[in-house]
Amino acid sequence: MKNTQQFAQIFLRLALGIGFILPVMDRLGMLGAPGEPNVGWGNWTNFVDYTNSLMPYLNHDIANVMGIIATLAEVLFGVLLIIGFKTRLSAYGSFALTLSFALSMLIFAGYRAPFNYSVFTASAASLLLATIPYYNWSIDKLLSKMKLIVL
Repeated sequence: MKNTQQFAQIFLRLALGIGFILPVMDRLGMLGAPGEPNVGWGNWTNFVDYTNSLMPYLNHDIANVMGIIATLAEVLFGVLLIIGFKTRLSAYGSFALTLSFALSMLIFAGYRAPFNYSVFTASAASLLLATIPYYNWSIDKLLSKMKLIVL
C-alpha cells in the first residue's frame, strides 16, 4: 500500500503541475495559433477576453492584471509541484486558485463549464495532495534528509 501512495503522490504532483504549465503555454501562443487543433486561446488577448468573461464585473484592463496574477500563480504552483518543493504549501495554493477558477466558471460560464474542464476535480486533487504526509521523489524529501544528516 505504501508504494501505491508514493506513486499516487508523484503522479498527482506531475498531473497538476503539467496541468498548470500547459494552459500558460497556450495563452502565450507556444502551443499554436488561435483556431489550431488543441489550442484553447493561442494568444494573450484571447485569454484576457476569457478572463474578463469570468469576471465581468471588472473592466478589461483589470481583467488583464488578474490574468497576469493567475498566470504567475499557475507557473509558480506548476513548477513547485513538479519539482516537489514546498509541496504542501503549493498544493494548498493550487487548491485555492483552482477553486476560485471553478466558482467563477460556475457563476459566469454556467454549471457545466467547471465540470467539463474538471476544475473542481483539480481543486479536490490539490487539497488531497496537501494532506499526504510525505512526498517521495521531491526536493522536500531531499532537504529533510539533509537536515537529518546535519543534525
